[in-house]
Amino acid sequence: MGYEYFIAKRYLTAKRKQAFISVITFISILGITIGVMALIIAIALITGFQRDVQAKILGATSHLMVQDITEDGLRNYPKIMERINGFKGVKSVSPVALNKVLIIGSSSIQPAQLKGMDFALEKKQSPWIGGLESGQIPPETGREGILLGHDLSLSLGAGVGDVVTVVAASTSLSPMGPMPKRKNFLVTGIFATGLFEFDNSTALISLLSAQKFSGLRDRASYLQVMLDNIFDAPKFKEEMKAVLPPMVFITTWMELNKPLFSALKLEKNILFLTIALIVLVASLNIIATLILMVMEKTRDIGILIAMGATSRNIRKIFFLQGSFIGVIGTALGTALGLVWCVLANAFKLIKVPVDIYQISHVPFYINLLDLVLIIGVSLLISFLSTLFPSHRASKVDPVVALKYE
Repeated sequence: MGYEYFIAKRYLTAKRKQAFISVITFISILGITIGVMALIIAIALITGFQRDVQAKILGATSHLMVQDITEDGLRNYPKIMERINGFKGVKSVSPVALNKVLIIGSSSIQPAQLKGMDFALEKKQSPWIGGLESGQIPPETGREGILLGHDLSLSLGAGVGDVVTVVAASTSLSPMGPMPKRKNFLVTGIFATGLFEFDNSTALISLLSAQKFSGLRDRASYLQVMLDNIFDAPKFKEEMKAVLPPMVFITTWMELNKPLFSALKLEKNILFLTIALIVLVASLNIIATLILMVMEKTRDIGILIAMGATSRNIRKIFFLQGSFIGVIGTALGTALGLVWCVLANAFKLIKVPVDIYQISHVPFYINLLDLVLIIGVSLLISFLSTLFPSHRASKVDPVVALKYE
């Protein structure tokens, strides 16, 4: 290792006559540490929130939704399911019969989405159906049963074993004229996906019961398609359009939730740029530290040049000195940021209202690519801030520096 490294390290660690420079060096390291730490925590917060919401949304909805353009329901949907299942990378396909209803419980009347589904197929792709909060999936025989979302059951005051009345918007003819369709269902279970909006507004019944109740008969409102890789959804959409009937249109999970995920992505980018300014401001302290160091060490620089040191050697000394500050600050900031994220996840330090944010506490998730980007940006800013002071040091005239020695 060259003597430049030794001198740069000596300048940083040795006691100086100018204590003011030592204070600025400490402030420079502290500024970069705080900047990097804040950047890691902020990006981990946004990434964790996005992943958690995404997982819950996709756990309750499909990766691809296949519908009929007329909104009258998909005819011959078993054949369409067979074609979709032929694509490699498709995990499962299941039909859904959807109807907007009012549910009457012992405590209140609540609007809800009544979803009819094939529970045998749905259990394979939705873990929350296989692990109900209480009760069981409605049996195929006996009285028709219904599953209520956790928050919906609380609002209705209905639990397992109670009977609720479902009123549909569509009408049926009676001796009194057109009347809303009404039917009683036995609550056989309560489910919880963790997504408040879904758990507060959704009830599930068997596909056959929903088709009879809504008048769909042998049709389905749409098909839920689950993929092995959720980010392949746009590719599968284009491939499926080529083989499915022209009256069918397909929507991806990204399109269904585009406003939410676009807002989260924009917020993440803005946070990164905003907090990166903290690191940039801290780098100005590195410039100030090195310039003052050059002024203090003018005599030393003159002696080194007189002994044969080149301009390149002098630049390297002060480049290394500034780099030490940047590396130490970045390393400390990274360590503190990661420790904070681990502790925040372990003890659930930041609580938030479930009904607003869909989660009980803020999760922190460190994406390796984001971490590398943060460290890289911090080091780049630190290295760039050393260029001017090191260039100025290399231009010191040894004659002027040693004139009065």
